[in-house]
Amino acid sequence: MATVYVDTSMGDEDRRSKLYTGDLFTFSATSSSARLSALAREMSSEAFAPHDPPAAQDSMPAEDYAAILADLKPRFIHHPQCKELIRGIFEDLGCETEKTYFDVPRLRTMAHGQYMSAGLAYQFHPHRDTWFSAPFAQLNWWLPVYEIESENSMAFHPRYFDEAVKNSSSIYDYEEWTKTGRQQAAQQVKEETRKQPEAQEALELDPQIRVVTPVGGVLIFSAAHLHSTVPNTTTRTRFSIDFRTVNIDDLRAGIGARNIDSECTGTTLEDFLRATDLAPLPRDIIDAYGATAVVAS
Repeated sequence: MATVYVDTSMGDEDRRSKLYTGDLFTFSATSSSARLSALAREMSSEAFAPHDPPAAQDSMPAEDYAAILADLKPRFIHHPQCKELIRGIFEDLGCETEKTYFDVPRLRTMAHGQYMSAGLAYQFHPHRDTWFSAPFAQLNWWLPVYEIESENSMAFHPRYFDEAVKNSSSIYDYEEWTKTGRQQAAQQVKEETRKQPEAQEALELDPQIRVVTPVGGVLIFSAAHLHSTVPNTTTRTRFSIDFRTVNIDDLRAGIGARNIDSECTGTTLEDFLRATDLAPLPRDIIDAYGATAVVAS
């Protein structure tokens, strides 16, 4: 059973502890998260002009849409305000910024229908991020850029938080993916051909939890949660932002969600920067997590 906490004043350490056991936390837009969402809207509006970004797919070929995303998404990642606003979100929500490390913010899009379901608009099947070399202390942060509905949100499948799923995570090595898979994203428009971890058994996806937050509202969940992209049956493309965090004390202590079925190799910890000064994680931590395969316990 998962509990959804809404606008709680719980401290960061207690919140992380509950997140590692499968609970979800959602917050109304903070000053910084509202500004981050507004920045994404501004950049998207410029990129898709004269079209309204959530409706732009109805006015152009998918290949042209993909070309716009191929330029827009990295520009958002590297915009100088993004990292400052993310640090502000941590401060707004009581994180210990000197112990909190995060990866780059990504602008995601999910078109409606079958217009574009691969590459830069890949619609994720049920998965855990821990199948993709994420550490078990990783927390995922997600916020919508425009209004969303249940029918174009994310779904969580809480039954599987403590239940192993037969999967192909053993094929995945993060270092290899960064060399090849990411570079191929813009070429994947109608069909996804890159091999990625997925479930290898039939899943019972109900009951499921869908959290609809206001624009700029923040949803936090464990990387070990089995979650999926809800098929977009609305008439508008979903735009969202996500990034991930780890707490250095938890990494050193081996604290995090339990590994029940992940067998990938490598680690994503090279990507994380300290919120206060953008310093990378200490080399000894990265090496400790990346030296051996992630094997289910």
